[in-house]
Amino acid sequence: MNTGRTVFSQLMDFFPGYEFQVCVNRYQGDRYVKNFSCSDQFLCLAFAQLTYRESLRDIEACLRAQQSKLYHMGFRGLVSRTTLADANENRDWRIFRDFAQALIQTARQLYRDEPLGIDFADTVYAFDSTTIDLCLTLFPWAQFRRRKSAVKLHTLLDVRGSIPTNVYVTGGQIHDVNLLDEIVFEPGAFYLLDRGYIDFARLYTLTQAAAFFVTRAKQNIQYYRRCSQPVKAFTGVRSDQTIVLTGPKTSRLYPVPLRRVHYFDVEKKLRLIFLTNNFLVPGLSIAQLYRRRWQVELFFRWIKQHLRIKSFYGTSENAVKIQVWVALATYLLVAILKKRLRLDLSLHKILQILSISLFEKPRFYRAFSI
Repeated sequence: MNTGRTVFSQLMDFFPGYEFQVCVNRYQGDRYVKNFSCSDQFLCLAFAQLTYRESLRDIEACLRAQQSKLYHMGFRGLVSRTTLADANENRDWRIFRDFAQALIQTARQLYRDEPLGIDFADTVYAFDSTTIDLCLTLFPWAQFRRRKSAVKLHTLLDVRGSIPTNVYVTGGQIHDVNLLDEIVFEPGAFYLLDRGYIDFARLYTLTQAAAFFVTRAKQNIQYYRRCSQPVKAFTGVRSDQTIVLTGPKTSRLYPVPLRRVHYFDVEKKLRLIFLTNNFLVPGLSIAQLYRRRWQVELFFRWIKQHLRIKSFYGTSENAVKIQVWVALATYLLVAILKKRLRLDLSLHKILQILSISLFEKPRFYRAFSI
């Protein structure tokens, strides 16, 4: 690869320009635009994510300090904080959402053979949300409590490879369980859900879609045991029962049998009760599957530590959504880079290297030869 090109420019070789332009055209993002295109906007915000810029003024100062290199890095318009602020305020955030979805499809193909940690061939998703606290005065549209605002990121994560397949950005006032209505359930796939998502009407909809769920049971659940399956106590599975809900509401909302698996975690001394609508997978596999739900928590922790999503460059809902989707697109670009270059480095280490070498001009492989 040409040694005269910056690392940032070589990184953008993994940027699918055609797919991005399709998204821009779909929402007429560049209509009446002369000097600062949607592509320039994405490059600015991706640069900010990779180098941990704290504000629009910070982005402007850093990029203008390297003015002579910007054209060869892909920038075609003059970088100005006011222009970038206007773009974040007015351009349709769905452009960046659709582009991130295109990257998701690419990343999932690359990571489809990643080991799950257990002998399991089906697709497994974990669904959960994380909350980002905000100032009520600056973000009144996202009021969460009486005196504070918050944004929630509801994420459906493909556990195989930790690739987010769907992300929904809402104000903090939206209850997590409502987002189950937004998911198009994939037949045959498993969905790992926290107890906060127990809504038997919605779980029955998932069952009717021929998909499977695994969740933890609440203590006050009312049920009748129809039959029990033999278990091997040394595996940690204490009981494996087929049950029917008997509560006055739950029996009507979920009228078909459920499976109740009682598991004892020897290491943590925990008794866990799982509910699932799958009657074929061994009870131990149900417990092992649910343990993989923790990967969505690790994903939230990782992006909060290594991407700019805890503070925002704009205060409008549109600006916040653009920043979140560009952050996820940046994460996906690095994940794609890692796979295609077969780098034996963690995503965190790759981001660390990129953050200090974007303006340098080594061969791309040499930048990661540590």
